[in-house]
Amino acid sequence: MISFESYNFAGKRAIIRVDFNVPFDENMKVTDDTRIMGALPTIKKVLSDGGSVILMSHLGRPKQGPEDKFSLRHIIPTLESSLGKPVKFAGDCIGSDAVQLSSSLKKGEVLLLENLRFYKEEEAGNEGFAQKLSTLADVYVNDAFGTAHRAHASTTIIAKFFPHNKMFGLLVESELAGLDKVLHNPQKPYTAVLGGAKVSTKITIIENLLDRVDNLIIGGAMMFTFIKANGGKIGASMVEDDKLDMALAILAKAKAKGVKILLPVDVVIADSFSNDAKTRIVKSNEIPDGWLGLDIGTETISAFSAIIDGSKTILWNGPMGVFEMSNFALGTKEVAKAMAKATAKGAFSLVGGGDSVAAINQLGLANEVSYVSTGGGALLEYLENGDLPGIKAVRE
Repeated sequence: MISFESYNFAGKRAIIRVDFNVPFDENMKVTDDTRIMGALPTIKKVLSDGGSVILMSHLGRPKQGPEDKFSLRHIIPTLESSLGKPVKFAGDCIGSDAVQLSSSLKKGEVLLLENLRFYKEEEAGNEGFAQKLSTLADVYVNDAFGTAHRAHASTTIIAKFFPHNKMFGLLVESELAGLDKVLHNPQKPYTAVLGGAKVSTKITIIENLLDRVDNLIIGGAMMFTFIKANGGKIGASMVEDDKLDMALAILAKAKAKGVKILLPVDVVIADSFSNDAKTRIVKSNEIPDGWLGLDIGTETISAFSAIIDGSKTILWNGPMGVFEMSNFALGTKEVAKAMAKATAKGAFSLVGGGDSVAAINQLGLANEVSYVSTGGGALLEYLENGDLPGIKAVRE
């Protein structure tokens, strides 16, 4: 594996797969530049070595070829002000324009290619398309962790055309370092905190984690599938009735492996799915008919926080309740605070998955945990399989 830090890019054209799939307002102004800022260290290292940079990315899900609202030209003002230098633009990612602009790039110059998904060959992982992209540069750098779980032309297939000149950028390297800490060499005690709506979407992750963790905390709506499987009364709470046997199998497997599974002992219930509903706290297995559980209760918060506090490695994926409603956000907030506190005492904490990341950002605690992962689907798949197509293609 080539180390990005030690590679000298002087006189080289580096084609960098970035994730510039950013949100815009109605005037096509970028509303959140997190992903652009995340790519800057990698771009700047190539430029400071005396290399030149070709950036490629997808944007949105264009259906029928080129559409102006999905054009990457709209990000140029933000990119130029972030980089502090002009950015050239090729209006077609593999056309003669791209070939001419890339071949005439001088050291320190940056070229942005048009949206890769204007070609259906990108998502199809087409080899000919990947080869055309590869002819534009001398070196391939994958710095788009959020798309590494897709075997697309620009994230996976292109790597084979750079057998001796392919590597991860700084963003992907830091993602992998964080993930490998929770997957391969976690400090004990190791606690995983899983929330969200459905057990079915987390089965493989749970099974993979049972060989690694000491404690598995379960919150969110998926707790009710476990509670009902154990014979509890869950009222009108969300449940996957076809997964009750699976929930029991997971509990049995955890017991056999000596993993402590913590389910909520009390919950905040409501008489309707609304922030203005009547609420009260009851035992998690004694929810009256017609009421539904929407957050973990105060006793549970204390129990979960104590376990997190005593942990050396903590992985968090999924909120504890319906945190987007203020009356059911306390459980998620307190778990986030407990993670920040444990981190301050020296624990390694990783937060990943859309909702958990949104929660940690909303609470202003992103800088108080060890690592916030940028890849939602990619993170989950890496936890399930320990690898991803885009990662494997560079490591091979």
